[in-house]
Amino acid sequence: MRDWLASWRFLVSRRWLLFFLAIVMVGYGTWWLGEWQFGRLEDRKQRNAVVRANEDRTPAPVADVLAPGQPVAEDEEWRLVTATGEYDVDDTVVVRYRTRDGMPGVEAVVPLVTDSGTAVVVDRGWHPTDDPSFDPADLPAPPAGEVTITGWVRADGTGDSTEVTDHSTRAINSAEIGVAADREVFTGFVALRSESPEPAEPLEPVELPELDDGPHFFYGLQWWFFGILALGGFLYLAWDERRNGPRGERARSRRRRSGGPFSRQSERVIPPSTGTIVPVTKDDAGESRKAATRPNSSGAP
Repeated sequence: MRDWLASWRFLVSRRWLLFFLAIVMVGYGTWWLGEWQFGRLEDRKQRNAVVRANEDRTPAPVADVLAPGQPVAEDEEWRLVTATGEYDVDDTVVVRYRTRDGMPGVEAVVPLVTDSGTAVVVDRGWHPTDDPSFDPADLPAPPAGEVTITGWVRADGTGDSTEVTDHSTRAINSAEIGVAADREVFTGFVALRSESPEPAEPLEPVELPELDDGPHFFYGLQWWFFGILALGGFLYLAWDERRNGPRGERARSRRRRSGGPFSRQSERVIPPSTGTIVPVTKDDAGESRKAATRPNSSGAP
């Protein structure tokens, strides 16, 4: 038992403790991200349930669902409502940068002034155009005179994108449109389903939300898998070091066994001589006995 514990003693080294701390942080992060995705899945299921319950209910009078200054309740989103009044065409607002099937376009938002004087902000539909400065006067005209509409309740957009400038915006917010039109409006807006009488040239109808669960379930599983993978990698590396020793020592041991990095250098090779030079000597009086002879012009000494 003592030997077994000693073989795992490296786990309390600084290197392995820091490694373990990193794995704990990665594991917590992947767990949290997985929980976040499953939370989004639950939110989407609840929203889909509300949409399914509301989008086909008998239309209610708009004043029973919406009111000035009161935010749209979550369980009223996509509730069908009906309203009667006259369109204030002069205060039409264009919602820019709305694409469909890859085509650029705008949405037409027109206040419908009811008998009480309070206006319903109505998203009448989509119109194709690639001109971001599209003039609202170029939109197909809504029906003139008294009009009865039926549509789905939507909550206001938020943020800087809701600012209305020159009858143009990037997101629908009833309060901003009310200020631009200088009218009291119901909070929230209505996405048009039908209007009576019908217009001479209708716009493309509002798109209903998709009611599937989306990719959140698989994203959550994916994050949890990454956490399990990180833990498995840590356990494998610990087992490998216990069995074979630290990887750095293994590399040094291999170099020592191979004789070091310079052991395979080839020895310097001196090329063999291709001949020898032997001096020729001659014993002449007055000359050195080992003096080299000099050839004459005939080649004889």
